[in-house]
Amino acid sequence: VQLQASGGGLVQAGGSLRLSCAASGRSLSSDVMGWFRQAPGKERELVGSILWSEGRTYYTDSVEGRFTISRDKAKKTMYLQMNALKPEDTAAYYCARKRRYESNYDTWGQGTLVTVSS
Repeated sequence: VQLQASGGGLVQAGGSLRLSCAASGRSLSSDVMGWFRQAPGKERELVGSILWSEGRTYYTDSVEGRFTISRDKAKKTMYLQMNALKPEDTAAYYCARKRRYESNYDTWGQGTLVTVSS
């Protein structure tokens, strides 16, 4: 599986942005797809994830209610809809995948930069 993230950019605080992560290769039916972010000088953190087969999602507390992860199975593409953006959401955002019952994400896309101005 290869992942290609896109959609980053510059947005004002309170604005919205949608990131995409296109997957190529084998089926994702047994996978969990996740969005991570890493701000300058900070560790990478999991933003949220989606169980590909069922569409069940998880979000970290700081984005709950503002961000929504979805997927289009036919297009093998995952989305991250980000609303009510804050300057602290500024980071490089990465998509990744792992097998459903495994701990570690083992396939990563390149980062896409999101900058939120105040």
